[in-house]
Formats: sequence, structure tokens, C-alpha cells
Amino acid sequence: MAQARGASGDKRKWIIGIGAVVVVAALVIGGVIWTISDRNKTEGKVISPGETTSALGDDVTQKRDGVVVTVGKTGAKATIDVYADFLCPICGEFEKQYKSQVEQAVNDGKLQVRYHMVPLLNERSSPPGYSLDSANAALAAADAGKFVQFHDALFANQPEEGKRGYDKAQLIELGKNVGITDPAFAQTVNAGTYDQQLNTAFQQIENDPKLAQDFGGGQRGFGTPTVTANGTIVSWQDPDWLKKVTG
Repeated sequence: MAQARGASGDKRKWIIGIGAVVVVAALVIGGVIWTISDRNKTEGKVISPGETTSALGDDVTQKRDGVVVTVGKTGAKATIDVYADFLCPICGEFEKQYKSQVEQAVNDGKLQVRYHMVPLLNERSSPPGYSLDSANAALAAADAGKFVQFHDALFANQPEEGKRGYDKAQLIELGKNVGITDPAFAQTVNAGTYDQQLNTAFQQIENDPKLAQDFGGGQRGFGTPTVTANGTIVSWQDPDWLKKVTG
């Protein structure tokens, strides 16, 4: 009888052990599936264009010059240069904080903004490449006169750093949704027409000592977002920085 009880106990331990392994395996598999799903949550998503009509007035121009897009009225008193990456989360915060103030200054004829899209985090999306693809698409949108709408929609629906960005098909669909009808837009996005120019400009930006900042711990270099006025870096963390720039 003792042997029978012992065998029964061993069997119960064996069953419990197998059950524990199954539970752990299920948790691991579930965790992996959730991680992949979370990482790829932008897949198949339609990027919301928000208000397809910009808050900027009709007399505000949007002009591409190389890989820089200037937005504003001719004769504006002040000009700022904004260097940003569509994947950069701090750039997204900058947009949330100051978008309306910048738009108002532009509408009032006080400010022109020169936008530099930099692929700083190009290796930080999964798969890599979103920073460059989105920058190229934004320049294509500028060619169609829809840069601001496209730019604002990408930041309003910003992917997370380290996760999947938006693919070219999604960027093309956003272009349609903000009112771009010229077939050249899709061709430019698919071909990566401005990729080489963007990469060349980015190398120059990274090596420009005037754009280098101290990040603490002895680290110094270029980062996003960077805002300059008259060739000098502006401390945009100062709530009154725009008032100081526009006078």
C-alpha cells in the first residue's frame, strides 16, 4: 500500500510539473505574441489626416528648396530653422507644445519657419528606415503644396521609437487624404527620390559645430529637436522663446 501511495504521489507531482511547464510556456508564447503585436500596431493603420485644411492662412506659402521647406509670408520679421525627425518623441512633444503659437506667428507675418527633416533615428524603427521614408514623403508633399498638413498628421499620429513606423503605402495614402492628387507624389515616395539628398544634408548637419549641444556626462553633438534663429541655437524649453525670437 505504501508503494501504491508513493507511486500515486509521484504521478501527481509529475502532472503538476507538466501543468506548470504548460502554463509557463503559454505565458511566454502569449508574451511574445503580445510584444510582436504591440511592436507592429501601426501595420495596416490609416494615418488620420485630422483637419485637412491647415490653420495657416491662404497667403502663407509652403516652398521646398532642396531638402528644406520654408513656410511663411514674404517679408516676415524673423526666421527659425527647426531640425526634427518624425520618429523623435521629443520632437513630437515640441510640436504639441508650440504648434499653435508658431502657426499664429506665421499667420501674423512675424515668422517664417525653415523645416529640416533629419533621419537621425533611421535605425530606431522596426524595421529600420521610417525616419528617411517619412522625410522623403514630406518633401514630396511639399512639392504638392501640402507639406504642413502632411507634417502635422505624421506628428499627430507618431509611431513609437523602437517599433514599426509607417510603410510607403501608408504614407502615400496619407498624401491622398490630405488632398494630394498629383501621381508624382506616389512615385517620389516609392522611389525614395530625395533619400540621397537627405542623407548628405544630415551628414553636414551632424558635423556642423554650430548645431552641436551639450547633453551632460561629457556628451556633445547634434540632437533633435534643434531650433535656431539667426544661426544660434534657441533654448525652446524656455516658454517665452518664441516671443523673444519674434520680438
